[in-house]
Amino acid sequence: MKRPPAVNELIEELKKLPGIGQKTAERLSFFLMRIQKNRATKLADSIRNIKEKIILCSLCHGITETDPCGICSDNSRDQKQICVVEEPHDVYVMENMGYFKGVYHVLMGVISPLDGISPDDLNIDVLKEKVANQEIREVILATNPDMEGESTAVYISKVLKPLNVTVTRIARGLPVGSDIEYADSVTLLKSLEGRMEMG
Repeated sequence: MKRPPAVNELIEELKKLPGIGQKTAERLSFFLMRIQKNRATKLADSIRNIKEKIILCSLCHGITETDPCGICSDNSRDQKQICVVEEPHDVYVMENMGYFKGVYHVLMGVISPLDGISPDDLNIDVLKEKVANQEIREVILATNPDMEGESTAVYISKVLKPLNVTVTRIARGLPVGSDIEYADSVTLLKSLEGRMEMG
């Protein structure tokens, strides 16, 4: 017996989400059919809201509903210290530590020639311009400790070296090959405290 087209459509869309295979998509679709209509509507509205309300901050490229974001517009933060991260969600991981009091710069990825991502595809030129024009004191490279993150950090370090700014790299408290997103706050704090100057 064939499933109704609406169910098949939902399963196909769910399978496009990261980490969701056929079986999980089927379970989720049947769960969504069983829940009360108002809960399903609230989920649908939440998805619609992030597409309609969430924008990228014009200063750091983090996600926000207002431009500039709350971090960039906070005058109590050290505007001369920039923490460079790969993706917008990395900002929240770093913020959850409650330790870093500077501002952020989101690259929107890493250099990955195999995936066709070059330095020109990232927000590296914007970072260079920021450092050159705003008398930045320190740039902390907090890319993931995997091959792409390391090569991106080395590249940025070389680009910024002529600009007379201190470029540091978070320490190796994070295991190689892991993502910042999954690190606990103590490990992440130790990595930030033990950062080393690059170049």
